[in-house]
Amino acid sequence: MKRIRIIHKTEYFYNQPVTFGPHRAMMRPREGHDAHIARARVNVEPKAEVSWLRDVYDNSIAILTFEGKSDKLSLASEVDVDLYHDALNEWPISPYARSFPFQYPPEEHIDLMVYRLPSYPYDGPILNKWLRDLYQPGQVIDTIDLLSDLNTHIYRSFKYDSRDALGVQLPNETLTRGSGTCRDFAVFMMEAARYWGFGARFVTGYIQMAEGQHGATHAWTEIYIPGAGWRGFDPTNNKLVSSEHIPVAVSREQEKASPLSGSWEGPSDAFDRMTVSVQVVEAP
Repeated sequence: MKRIRIIHKTEYFYNQPVTFGPHRAMMRPREGHDAHIARARVNVEPKAEVSWLRDVYDNSIAILTFEGKSDKLSLASEVDVDLYHDALNEWPISPYARSFPFQYPPEEHIDLMVYRLPSYPYDGPILNKWLRDLYQPGQVIDTIDLLSDLNTHIYRSFKYDSRDALGVQLPNETLTRGSGTCRDFAVFMMEAARYWGFGARFVTGYIQMAEGQHGATHAWTEIYIPGAGWRGFDPTNNKLVSSEHIPVAVSREQEKASPLSGSWEGPSDAFDRMTVSVQVVEAP
């Protein structure tokens, strides 16, 4: 077990006071057998009432209801998380799913159906063409080898390029540009896995940075493998997800896993800038 501290601060600045509508914040890591929150603290400016709910994906969502006007919105979160080792080579895959292609059993198919449907069906033909280098219909291939090869192929095919704009690129845009962010690569792998029939979902969270890695705030893909359950793949860093990855939220589509979303009322030119700072360090 190791304890890490996540310090995350997001600030929006305006050139005059504006009125903030309710905001939704995703900042509390998902707890389970591999992660436990030991301490958490949230500071919000301007003053706001903070309430919590669980969304349809069982993510913890903070609802922020503000009082009065302000020329700045600041959300600061500090969380200590205990992480427990999850051995990467101990995936108890069901025998029938060790080779691809396979069929999900009926009792899992219904629950996974929504995660198997593509989010960008019109990108299917160009995505299929790109995937032919990894798999041809009629082949029988080790399931983990196939997914690991996809993870590596994305890492080697595209250049990481940070981008401040909201949203993600469509898979065809990532192919055309040859570059993207971690969120773009996570969406690309999610769509590729769905094209092959896997259940796949988007994950947003944090990563404890190592030399040569991109992240701090991070995104990756989870794919459902019978017997092993949801398993993470990080195409940005060409890694299987391990205890260095701390998930905050999962969703069928990345739009439903936005770290902070909401509205404000004021002149259209009132918004000035946004700053984000994140540290993921060993807790003292």
